[in-house]
Amino acid sequence: MMALATSRQHLIDRLPKPRGRLTADAPLGPQTWFRAGGPAEVLFRPADVEDLSSFLAALPAEVPVMVLGVGSNVIVRDSGVKGVVVRLMRGFTGITVDGHEVVAGAGAPDLNVALTARDHALAGLEFLSGIPGTIGGAFPTNAGAYGGELSEVLVSAQAVDRSGTVHTVTAAELGLSYRHSTAPADWIFTSARLRAAPGDQLAIARRIAEIDGVRAESQPRSRTGGSTFANPPGHKAWELIDRAGCRGLKVGGAQVSEKHTNFLINTGEATATDIEALGEAVRRRVLEQSGVRMEWEIRRIGEKQR
Repeated sequence: MMALATSRQHLIDRLPKPRGRLTADAPLGPQTWFRAGGPAEVLFRPADVEDLSSFLAALPAEVPVMVLGVGSNVIVRDSGVKGVVVRLMRGFTGITVDGHEVVAGAGAPDLNVALTARDHALAGLEFLSGIPGTIGGAFPTNAGAYGGELSEVLVSAQAVDRSGTVHTVTAAELGLSYRHSTAPADWIFTSARLRAAPGDQLAIARRIAEIDGVRAESQPRSRTGGSTFANPPGHKAWELIDRAGCRGLKVGGAQVSEKHTNFLINTGEATATDIEALGEAVRRRVLEQSGVRMEWEIRRIGEKQR
């Protein structure tokens, strides 16, 4: 343990000194919706885009970098994450309205963006209220729900690459498709400009309330990471899981939700290893029963235990 702590302290000592906050051996599990998982070797909370850009430009090339949003759609493995984990918090959560467009920082929760649009009688972003995450987290998978997805409303985005270069790109340049983006994996998205349209404020509020009601009725509100697997072409993931007899299946403290089978839940004492093992067990059973290979929608990050 002492050797591990010394190694982590050594890394933070080698890093550039930003205006934001650096923390060694920072627990990540409590910051995820599953409430499970290991620490970040170093956690970086940049002050703003310029701080992030200059830090990455000066960061030694061999140090891995990963970004973490609100932790809603991620499994942080129990052994933790090597290198630097970036969290975009204060300085990246602002939301402004520019005519019929909404500009949101990457750290802004999707729900808050939908509510801001509602408050300005702007329609078309209501679906965001049903996505449990941040705007920045929507890019890698072209997040969508309840009849809408990011690609349909995105005007442009700002991102910082591993060398610290800031990019401004259009939706077309990101190659967004169902749960997929062709954006470089090392890009950290910092803001998005979203297209809306004038609408009836009461109707917008009703749609957001309707989405919340559907979520409350059909999805668990316990310790879960959200939708676990992408829908395979021509199939619904939850139906495949149900037909494979996985409803209520358990591994350690992790369980397939009885309410919605495409959700895994932490019943109280689950480790990240339990949760990931359960997901893999579900994938195997579905493949054996239906011949369909399901792909993870939840990100799994960090070191695998040996």
